[in-house]
Amino acid sequence: MCSEKPRGECPGASPCGHPPDDREETAMHDHRKLGRELGLFDTDPLIGAGLPYWLPDGAAVRHTLEEYIRTAERRAGYRHVYSPVLGKRELYEISGHWSHYSDDMFPPMDLGGEQVVLRPSLCPHHAVIYRSRSHSYRELPLRMAELGGMYRSELSGVLGGLTRVRSIQLNDAHIFCTPDQVAEEARAALEMIGAAYRALGISAARYRLSLPGPGGKYVDDPEMWRKSTALLTEVLDSSGVPYEAAEGEAAFYGPKIDVQVADCAGRESTLSTVQIDFHQPDRFDLHYIGADGAKHRPVMIHRSILGSVERAVAQLIEVHGGAFPAWLAPTQLVIIPISDAELPDAEALARRCAELGLRAGIAGPERGTLGARVREARSVPCQAVIGAREAAEGQVALRLRDGTRPASRPADEALARIAALVEAHAVELRL
Repeated sequence: MCSEKPRGECPGASPCGHPPDDREETAMHDHRKLGRELGLFDTDPLIGAGLPYWLPDGAAVRHTLEEYIRTAERRAGYRHVYSPVLGKRELYEISGHWSHYSDDMFPPMDLGGEQVVLRPSLCPHHAVIYRSRSHSYRELPLRMAELGGMYRSELSGVLGGLTRVRSIQLNDAHIFCTPDQVAEEARAALEMIGAAYRALGISAARYRLSLPGPGGKYVDDPEMWRKSTALLTEVLDSSGVPYEAAEGEAAFYGPKIDVQVADCAGRESTLSTVQIDFHQPDRFDLHYIGADGAKHRPVMIHRSILGSVERAVAQLIEVHGGAFPAWLAPTQLVIIPISDAELPDAEALARRCAELGLRAGIAGPERGTLGARVREARSVPCQAVIGAREAAEGQVALRLRDGTRPASRPADEALARIAALVEAHAVELRL
C-alpha cells in the first residue's frame, strides 16, 4: 500500500539541480506544465478532477516503465497476478481498511443486495489470493506482484497533475514469508528500489522510518509494533543508508520504510515503500505448513518499488526536464532527411527501427529547414540526418541531444548502438 500524501519540505537543492527559490527554473520543470507541452498527459472537466488521461507519448513512457519493473520483478522471483479493482465492503472490514481508512475511500455501491467498494489498496486482494491455496514452508518466500488500479477519494483542493490523483496505477507486491526470512526479503526490496532509481536517473531525498504517532488510527497491538519496528530498523542499519524516524507517518497496520523524493519546488513526497505487516495475515487467517507438519502464520511484506506510476512519471518529467533517458524517451530517434530525395531512405530506416523495437519518427522537409527540425527535436536522445552522401553510402550522420556529433556510421551499426543503449537502461547518452 503506497503513501500518496506529500509531507513537509526538502531542504537544499532540488533534484533537477535548481534551488527551490529559483521560480523561473522551477516553473520550467513543473511536470504539469511540461507534461502538457510535451503531449504526455492532460485532463478534462468532463472526465473529472484527479483523473488525468495519457496521450500517446505519455503512454509510451508509462508502458516502458511498467515493462521495466515487471521484468525486474520476474528476475527477482516474483509471480504476477491480476485482481479486480472492486471488492465487497466485508473484504475491507476484515483487512481493517474500513475502520481505519474509510475517510479516504469512495462510498460503497449497492449491487444485488451487497455493497461493493473501489479498492484503496491491493493488499486485501493479495491476501485472499494467497489463502486460496495451501502452502508449504518450502514455497516461501512467495513473492506476489501486480501493477493494479486503486482509488483514493482525494479532496478537490489537493489534486494536482500526476502527483495527487484519484485513480492510481500502483506497482505493488506482497511477500509472504516465514519470520526468519523477513529481514532478508525487506533488505532485497530496498536494494531493488536503489537499482530502479539508478536506471531512472532519480535520487532519494531521504529515507524515512515511518512510525505511529499519538492520536492516529492504528491497530492496537504494541507487541506487533515493537517487532515490526525492530525488523525495519535492522534492515535500514544493515543497508547503510542514512534515515530519519518520523512519528505519525506509519500505515494503520504497521511501520514502514518510506523513500522520499522531492520535486523542483522542494516539495517532498513518498515514492517507494517497504512495510512489515503482522496484522493482515492474522485477520485473514493466513498460514503455511511448517517442517513440523503444523500450521504457522506467515509475515506479509508490502513492497512498492516505483510507487504509483503517475507519481513516478511526474518525478521523471521534473528531474529530466522532459529529456528522458534514451530507454524511456517517447521518441528515441528522430530521422531527418535533408530533402525529399532522401525520404525513401528515411522511411526504410524507420521500418528497421520498428523491427528492432526502437521508437522512431521522421521529421521531413515539410517541417521546415534543417536547423528548425533539429531544434524541434532537441529533447529526443538521438537524431539521424540523411543527406545525399549518407543515402548513397547507406550511412547516417548522428547528432546527440547534448550536441555531440559522433562520426557518420553505417545505418545498421548506428541502430545497433542505440538499441544497446536502450537495452542497458543507460541514463548517460553515449554511443
